[in-house]
Amino acid sequence: MAKTPLRVSLVQGNTRWHDAAANRAYYGELVRSLSGQSDLIVLPETFLSGFTNELLGNAEGMDGEGVRWFGALAVELGAVVTGSLIIRDGEKCLNRLIWAKADGSHEIYDKRHLFRMADEHLRYAAGSRRLIVELKGWRICPLVCYDLRFPVWSRNRYDRAAGRFDYDLALFVANWPAARRYAWSNLLRARAIENLSYCLGVNRVGTDGNNIAYAGDSAILDFLGQPLVELGAQEQVVTSTLDPASLALHRERFPAWMDADDYTIADSRAASSAAVCGPRQSQ
Repeated sequence: MAKTPLRVSLVQGNTRWHDAAANRAYYGELVRSLSGQSDLIVLPETFLSGFTNELLGNAEGMDGEGVRWFGALAVELGAVVTGSLIIRDGEKCLNRLIWAKADGSHEIYDKRHLFRMADEHLRYAAGSRRLIVELKGWRICPLVCYDLRFPVWSRNRYDRAAGRFDYDLALFVANWPAARRYAWSNLLRARAIENLSYCLGVNRVGTDGNNIAYAGDSAILDFLGQPLVELGAQEQVVTSTLDPASLALHRERFPAWMDADDYTIADSRAASSAAVCGPRQSQ
């Protein structure tokens, strides 16, 4: 399918701490004006809870209210809606990105790189599979927060047999603290430039229940690392259209992919026996 212009909406919100019902109401209100106006609506990481280790005993499964609400929202808006939730799978918890489609179906990506400076690697299980999804002819690679620091995992390779790149848009949902905002902004630019692709990142704003401040800085960058959209530190919902023709022209004029190194990824990380949700807690 040939690519057509893609309308992408960044939803930079102030997530309510440990209050899923309030977040469903809050984010639902933020995005409903986008009905019929957007193809892809992107919310922050763990947008129903905040980035936390404290709710794992009450984490929902894929049949829970959070995923059902998310799927219904995508159907209502007639667009893909994506962001990550805390999900229980057996005895494990995952920081799981849900790619909810307008037809009611969904795909998932489990965050691979877990933020050890907040003990995420001790409480959550890591994903092992990168997800590539298609929308209006675009190939899109959705990733989560700390994944941004690991360029091998997000490398955009060219498949000579298929005659295509892995993806045309890299997408990061995040709870990225203001103290490291310089890294956030510059790593997003690097991922766009090195991968000859559009790149977007959606972060939250406000201060969470651990007294960690977030500066937003959500952005959409073109394949040169130039900003199409740059948000500040306030609640904002902004839509921009990505142009497939300019992307194709850049890849033709600057075919750096032809000189890229081939490689395979070997998972040498030690599995953590502590990465379990633990028993369910009473409500």
